[in-house]
Amino acid sequence: MLQVDMVQFKKNCKKVKTLINNYINNTAMSSFKELINSDKPVLVDFHATWCGPCKQLSPVIEKVASKFSERLKIIKVDVDKNASAAQAYQVKGVPTMILFKQGKIVWRGSGYMDEGKLSKTLQAFV
Repeated sequence: MLQVDMVQFKKNCKKVKTLINNYINNTAMSSFKELINSDKPVLVDFHATWCGPCKQLSPVIEKVASKFSERLKIIKVDVDKNASAAQAYQVKGVPTMILFKQGKIVWRGSGYMDEGKLSKTLQAFV
């Protein structure tokens, strides 16, 4: 009969889970870094599904995405699902928008912005 040391088994499971999570986070961050190093400027909208101002901002982001589609990429990042990206860019509250040009931050804003103000801000960089 096979005997299993449950304490050791749980420790090993925890180690495997940590390794898998680290791999996923590292892969996600690598992909994220590739995206923000684009030739086109990239606006990253850090948001959360539970956030009221984020929900208000979502249609504004969609309109801006349509308006600037030829000159700008927009990425939405859920901070609860992608904590490593939020931590890497010191996102302390949502919504937070960060504009990258060739991987470098050129603008950062927090809170709700109406379409006109956001468009005017982005226009200076694209």
